[in-house]
Order: sequence, then structure tokens, then C-alpha cells
Amino acid sequence: MLKIRLSRAGRKWMPFFKIVLTEHQKAAKHGFIEVLWSYNPLTKQVDLKKEEMDKYISNWAQLSESLSKILARNSSK
Repeated sequence: MLKIRLSRAGRKWMPFFKIVLTEHQKAAKHGFIEVLWSYNPLTKQVDLKKEEMDKYISNWAQLSESLSKILARNSSK
């Protein structure tokens, strides 16, 4: 099963996350299939390849719990 989830990057005290498509059993940091863009928690900015993400979700992939909360919070603004 494929999952769309967060992979932490950046340095200490300045994190950012890549939103990646990965197999649910593999590590998000090294085992990803495709990077679907990024999320900066300091500025709450989400950059997405929306059409690609929607394609994966409609076909077979599931969002992680934390990513679904972030996207719901961001879409309400």
C-alpha cells in the first residue's frame, strides 16, 4: 500500500518537510518514490503539486494522519 507522508529535512531548529509518496513499510527519508513538494512548519506554508497528489489519492494512495491534518488546516484558510 502506498502512503503520502512527511519526510523531515532541514537542520536543527530550522526544520522543513518533504511530502513524499512511499511504500508504507519503507522509511520516508530514503525509500520514497516521488517528492510531491514541501511543507515549512515555521511559516505554515504548504507547496503542493496538487494535480499529481489528487491523482495518487484517487487511484490508490492514502494520506498519513499528520499530513491530512495539515492539509485540512491549510484548506480552511
